[in-house]
Amino acid sequence: MANLPGWAQFNSRTGELSGTPSSADVGSFTNIVISVSDGNDQASLPPFSIAVTQSASGSATLNWTPPTENTDGTPVTNLSGYRIYYGNSAAAINESIQVANAGIATYVVNNLSPGTWYFEVRAYNAANMESSPSAVASKMIN
Repeated sequence: MANLPGWAQFNSRTGELSGTPSSADVGSFTNIVISVSDGNDQASLPPFSIAVTQSASGSATLNWTPPTENTDGTPVTNLSGYRIYYGNSAAAINESIQVANAGIATYVVNNLSPGTWYFEVRAYNAANMESSPSAVASKMIN
């Protein structure tokens, strides 16, 4: 065995390579070689690599108050839904989710990787016109 990652174990009886890396192990582990010998003959598998990536398992629950009037003071009569915009920089809120139900005022954004995420919500009407964005909210995902 050569270049086995510190978080991995090799079972010489079964040939199983196993282990659970931590977030500190994110990166590439290269040139891993598994070999076997019976004392007379030796055989090796070709070198291979293992890439450890950060999992995206965090979530953020957003809540908002549905608007009741337009910016000109008239009542909202054709509210169609909401668009949630989010990103991992306050200057780059470039991903979106459409909530096509005006009766919903909460939503869970899933599959967020570790780091700080920024969110804003905009209402839209039947003509697909969006409101001004809400205040930006943020959440740290560990």
